[in-house]
Amino acid sequence: MTLTDDNFATIVDAVREGRGIYANIKKVVGFLLGTNIGEVIAVFSAMMLWHKTPLLSMQLLWINLVTDSLPAIALGMEAVEADVMEQKPKPKSEGLFANGFGVRIALQGVMFGVLALIAYWAGETVTGAAEGGQTLAFMVLALSQVVQAFNMRSDHSLFKIGFFGNKTLNKAVLASVLMMVLVLFTPLRAVFGLIALPWQLYCLGLVLIFVPLVIMEGAKALGLIKK
Repeated sequence: MTLTDDNFATIVDAVREGRGIYANIKKVVGFLLGTNIGEVIAVFSAMMLWHKTPLLSMQLLWINLVTDSLPAIALGMEAVEADVMEQKPKPKSEGLFANGFGVRIALQGVMFGVLALIAYWAGETVTGAAEGGQTLAFMVLALSQVVQAFNMRSDHSLFKIGFFGNKTLNKAVLASVLMMVLVLFTPLRAVFGLIALPWQLYCLGLVLIFVPLVIMEGAKALGLIKK
């Protein structure tokens, strides 16, 4: 670069782009690890507490293929943040999970695990069937991860940067939601071991789905999430 373009502005642009790529890698890694840790915690805890699985293997596979993969790919295309050049250079020895990033991922995993367990317990209690619990747990875990994709866009509040600035993510989320609706509300649900739920449970599920948004926005406002 120095030989072909002896321009300081070009160097600055290259550093800015490199920082943006690194930030996007962290976002994708944090999103995928946090959501998958949540799935592991949910299944393991339910087996220990109730000797039942809150999610069938096909349901877990669907979550990983639909509500994990598409948003994760879109997160990797997030635009470089405006303040990326204001951050201090990172030491060469600093790992990807430094500065509490690993702890954040673990805590987010616990959050998803707890939400899935609450959904499973509520669904089974109200319907009197394990399938009811699995249906609500499946819905909550899958769609709360879609919400988490927006949370992972930035360490700044979504109310500051805007919810829908990443058009690729918007399309990925729309596709994920439509495929979830297809599985939850059409006869196709029988293939996945799902059942129709009372409307009260769908309302409860909707509340649980947006819990990650409330928690993450609260953490950002309190300064608990830092770059």
